[in-house]
Amino acid sequence: MAVTVELTRFTVAPDKVEEMLAARPGMVADFDADREGFLGARLVRLPNDEWLDVVEWRSEADFTASRAKGPNLPGIAAFFAAISGLVSDELGTLA
Repeated sequence: MAVTVELTRFTVAPDKVEEMLAARPGMVADFDADREGFLGARLVRLPNDEWLDVVEWRSEADFTASRAKGPNLPGIAAFFAAISGLVSDELGTLA
């Protein structure tokens, strides 16, 4: 099975950046503990208050199951709360 890659581009208000960055380790730890098939995540800072989250999943089914859980744990909820808006969300596979 090919690794599924989730690409989520979002905005964070300048006054929320430190909050979002502080919440990031908790979000990753919660995903690691609670999300079957979570392989890792990288966060990329882009221009204009935008960020790109690159998350790898063992399979599309694992991604779908994770998405259904939403922000069910404190670290995940804290990270999501610091996000101002969603720009785009795509799914692909590693080539």
